[in-house]
Amino acid sequence: MAGSSENGNAAGLEYPEPLVLQSLKPEHKSTLIMLHGLGEEPPPRRLQIGQAELLFEVVCARVAGDTGMGWADIGPLLQPDLPNTQFVFPTAPVRSITLNDGMRMTGWYDIADLNRLGADQDAESMRESKRYIEQLVQQQVDAGIPSSSIVIGGFSQGGAMALLMLRSKFKLAGIIGLSSYMPLHEELPLISEENRDTPVLMCHGDCDQVVHFKYGEASYELLKEAGGKVAFDVYEFMGHEACPEELQAVRNFLQSCFAVKKQ
Repeated sequence: MAGSSENGNAAGLEYPEPLVLQSLKPEHKSTLIMLHGLGEEPPPRRLQIGQAELLFEVVCARVAGDTGMGWADIGPLLQPDLPNTQFVFPTAPVRSITLNDGMRMTGWYDIADLNRLGADQDAESMRESKRYIEQLVQQQVDAGIPSSSIVIGGFSQGGAMALLMLRSKFKLAGIIGLSSYMPLHEELPLISEENRDTPVLMCHGDCDQVVHFKYGEASYELLKEAGGKVAFDVYEFMGHEACPEELQAVRNFLQSCFAVKKQ
């Protein structure tokens, strides 16, 4: 099971069971796996898409959401336009985070310095988290959903892990990186042969005070130079958070990846 510390997890980390929101329609055809950021309790923020308004938890300062629950509200928000899509919200294991004086919190990998995201990277933990995400993909494949009908998305640290999945041997439907950056950027190739044509949506606020805008922009340029099918949306005056326009872009991207007719 996904919550087990077995199945190749040499680090002995504990992965809680992901929160799963089943598709609105009985026929499950596609899946979004959405990865939260570093463990920090997010304050509520009210977002509106179309006529639907609900309380949606995002990060307004510091680092990103605490568990899979921190992003789970995007499921009901997006479901009406993606009725055959299942939403999976995993939670990272608890680990010591150097950036926060060694405090233990949920995280996909350790971070030492937000001003040096490209240096001293916790490669071992990144690879372990990639293994776990691929385990979640395999579970979907075993349930009858081809990997080419699965999008991996994430915010902040979770978005970095989503971008790392471009190196996976699974052919994916798409990748979403919100307020994030490309980890292990010096290790080539950045994109596997299987994902040469996989579309990528990167979104970043130009006032991001956590994952600085320059890291997102540089990651976009790296992926573009590597031949990636990547789009980079910039949101003026937005910090390390989400906004309605960004979530509209995510919805449109998912509809395109899953070949869903737009309403």
